Amino acid sequence: MSVGVLLLTHEAMGAALVSAARHVLGKLTLPLDVIEVGSSADPDCMLTEAARHARELDAGEGVLVLTDLYGATPCNVAQRLPALGLNMHCVSGLNLPMLLRVLNYPEQPLDELAQTAASGGRGGIFIDHA
Repeated sequence: MSVGVLLLTHEAMGAALVSAARHVLGKLTLPLDVIEVGSSADPDCMLTEAARHARELDAGEGVLVLTDLYGATPCNVAQRLPALGLNMHCVSGLNLPMLLRVLNYPEQPLDELAQTAASGGRGGIFIDHA
């Protein structure tokens, strides 16, 4: 068994990141799904959809929800999921280095994978000193 991964993002971002991850890695190492929240989406409807996807992804080890922007609708929806009985962690600030790091550690349990996601996201940021 492994942790499921749900990308809960603004429009087009999640699919683009998954496409880039497939390009880099060749295949995805964890069960992964994407929900993209449109600008006119109803948060309550998105919560229902996110809960359904998360339950489908959870094979007993929980779900890691990665969102693009803390405080925005995708993140706010994700933060409501535990109240519905879901075993999950939410990590915000999704970027390609974060997703790649998560997919490179498919054996990690949920708590550890959430930490790996956060460190991968931070560690993928560099300033050119030229």
